[in-house]
Amino acid sequence: MAAAGGSRLRRAASALLLRSPRLPARELSAPARLYHKKVVDHYENPRNVGSLDKTSKNVGTGLVGAPACGDVMKLQIQVDEKGKIVDARFKTFGCGSAIASSSLATEWVKGKTVEEALTIKNTDIAKELCLPPVKLHCSMLAEDAIRAALADYRLKQEPKKGEAEKQ
Repeated sequence: MAAAGGSRLRRAASALLLRSPRLPARELSAPARLYHKKVVDHYENPRNVGSLDKTSKNVGTGLVGAPACGDVMKLQIQVDEKGKIVDARFKTFGCGSAIASSSLATEWVKGKTVEEALTIKNTDIAKELCLPPVKLHCSMLAEDAIRAALADYRLKQEPKKGEAEKQ
């Protein structure tokens, strides 16, 4: 009986699909229609994807998430002995805007000092990517990830209790 009901449902769905007007393939491309070309570029060609050694003293890791939409962003920075960010990597589980925001953030932090990186704001990321208001949380995540990575890096630079007492 269940098989017969499933069969009828499939036939009805097929009939509806066959009667509905079909759009040309180029009109079905959601990213091209719904996202700005800068977002599509960073989504299709993300920069700096990957991971750095989180146990390294000169690597800061920021892991942030947005409960409302389920996006999760990990951003890592590698800082040289002069305090300049020499590398940045990200891994993001989320929409195209979240991936683009992460990608852009890694590009922007590279070459900056730790202090300069703190000046990167979500509004600047959103403006650069032309994010609509409904996607502003993606740029906020990127700013939060930068700040979390910088905080982790700074924490690693503080001497441990045992080391401070020995000196």
